[in-house]
Amino acid sequence: MQAIRRRLSRTGGSDRSAAPPRAALHLWNMCLGLFGVQIVWGLQNVNTSRIFQTLGADVDELALLWIAAPITGLLVQPVVGHLSDRTWGRLGRRRPYILAGGLLTALALLAMPSVTTLWSACVMLWVLTASINIAMEPFRALVADTLPEPQRTSAFALQVFFIGAGAVFASALPWMLTNWFGVGGGADTVTAAYAVGAVVLLVTVGWSVATTPERPPGQLAADAADIAHPDVPSASGTAALTTSGVVWALGGALLAGLTPLLGAPRELYLMAGIGALFGALQLAAVAMRRFGRSSIGMVVIVEDILHMPVVLRRLALVQFFTWFGMFALWVYAIPAVAALDPASRDPASAGYGRSADWVGMLFAEYNAIAALVALVLPAIARRAGRRACHALCLTCGALGLLGFASFARAGDLWLPAIGIGIAWAAILSLPYAMLSDGVPARKMGVYMGIHNIFIVLPQLVAAATLGVLVRVPFGGAPGGALAIAAAALATGACLSLTIPKASHAQCKIA
Repeated sequence: MQAIRRRLSRTGGSDRSAAPPRAALHLWNMCLGLFGVQIVWGLQNVNTSRIFQTLGADVDELALLWIAAPITGLLVQPVVGHLSDRTWGRLGRRRPYILAGGLLTALALLAMPSVTTLWSACVMLWVLTASINIAMEPFRALVADTLPEPQRTSAFALQVFFIGAGAVFASALPWMLTNWFGVGGGADTVTAAYAVGAVVLLVTVGWSVATTPERPPGQLAADAADIAHPDVPSASGTAALTTSGVVWALGGALLAGLTPLLGAPRELYLMAGIGALFGALQLAAVAMRRFGRSSIGMVVIVEDILHMPVVLRRLALVQFFTWFGMFALWVYAIPAVAALDPASRDPASAGYGRSADWVGMLFAEYNAIAALVALVLPAIARRAGRRACHALCLTCGALGLLGFASFARAGDLWLPAIGIGIAWAAILSLPYAMLSDGVPARKMGVYMGIHNIFIVLPQLVAAATLGVLVRVPFGGAPGGALAIAAAALATGACLSLTIPKASHAQCKIA
């Protein structure tokens, strides 16, 4: 924590309201809500597969059942970012969405463990994930709104500290309730953990909303760097959008038509629908512009995707492989660890429950490592550069996932979890720091949301393909998904070195 305070003291910035004398306290207040937000993600990541399998889901169905999480992020975050860019009231522009999302999430947390059928569990996962996305997205934009550029790496790193601490608490919570407080285990433990998470979420989000002032849009525009961004597409841009829309729509239709003819897995229908929808939105954007309409939210978001800064385009490739690998870990960690012991493979057995609790502790470990690494990450990034630092951390994560896939004893998995934690610290901070330096301030919210599209899309691809990838090459062994995840993070590490520096990203718009 001292490293972050020293960093803040050396980088005052030009606007005194963004760097008050008690800057460290200001940052702690602003980021505290992410402790509660990450408790929700931690509970979801550790317990969702457990809930699904308890209700009768097969291993090769898990990735598809998880589809609610990435789809809701794909839809909700860009829309919330777009709306919050255009909101200003007594609570500011970002805080109304943080507060509303927190309240909805708390209600969904209380309801999720009470479901009794597989379809109702899927519905509640949709509701829970949509709600937490409403709360989470504005936290990233709030940092970029409030702080000058030199302080952002430290601020995003501090967010990772709170995220890591929240995830540690959430991951270990079922184990603690069972072993420290005598909660009955199984469904009772999950229900109690979700109730505790709801209370902590409301307290921490409420504190951040109450203690974090926001700057009005006019002041943000005056202080922002001059980054070119066209509001109305050029003739060539419109033609490119039309061509792209036709290609995406026809590609989606072709994939949907070929799926039954080739006997391909039904998950490909999902990918076909996403492609066709994205193509239709691009064509709608062109049509609306021709009729003189320029303020329709979804159309504007599609146009903003067309004019993405170069740094965001390069980050999209890195994020695809990064989040594909992490999604595979979250979905398949419990069945992979349970498969190491023949007595633990039955989801209804006590051994399976112990394996699930152990995975929770391993997830707590890698999040704790991430929280600690986040404290020194700004110093490493200053010396090595953000790109090289990110590549190094992702390499550590790839080695950790390879260990998860290859170790024969569950008790030894604490060692590769260290590498995953190092990668997780970088994943949750450095891309946002690089992005915040290269996008227009007046569109910070929508571009943070668009950036989330490239976090969500790989999870959709993973949800649609991992079942087949695990079933065909690996004979249904869940450990195969973790080997694929290791290869994905290694690829992301290599691509990290292609991300342009901020000085170049700020002057180029694709």
